[in-house]
Amino acid sequence: MHVRTLTGGLAAACLMALSLTGGPAAAASPGPAGTTLAARVLTYDAGGAAEFKSAVDRGAAIWNASVDAVELRPVTAGQRANIRVLADNGWPRALPTTLGNGTVYIGRQAVDQGYDTIRISSHELGHILGLPDRKPGPCSSLMSGSSAGISCTNPYPNAAEKTEVEANFSRVLTGRTPAPRAALIVD
Repeated sequence: MHVRTLTGGLAAACLMALSLTGGPAAAASPGPAGTTLAARVLTYDAGGAAEFKSAVDRGAAIWNASVDAVELRPVTAGQRANIRVLADNGWPRALPTTLGNGTVYIGRQAVDQGYDTIRISSHELGHILGLPDRKPGPCSSLMSGSSAGISCTNPYPNAAEKTEVEANFSRVLTGRTPAPRAALIVD
């Protein structure tokens, strides 16, 4: 009995360590007392994103250019993705499981109504990076989502959103992880 408990605990600790590391380091972020921390690499699988794959790649590139504590990379063959991106006929939504992990749905319903696919992608990836919706809100706020209207095509996070993502992942990199959350976020 004790061996099974110890083995199960060790397996859980290994899985948690793997989910926190996410992959090899790629960039550096300021750490405590002037130290430099490697960015957390998250992989995404846009294989199910259908006609939205290029918008997903662009949304990931926007986040990569906006923050230092995390880097989004396409998944490679044989690798398990932190983020799955799927296209469907519903409304765009994200299902984060833990910080940096979850599923994004690029819903055709919003696209058919005239919403910008790159903004949708950046917004939904923002949920996986720990950001909540901020509705209603102006176009300058990526996380205002659909409340900014169909004329808003801004796919870039504002300064506060960038700072929040940096803080979320700096806590992970220094071992002060936020509590896991699992919530469906429908935009």
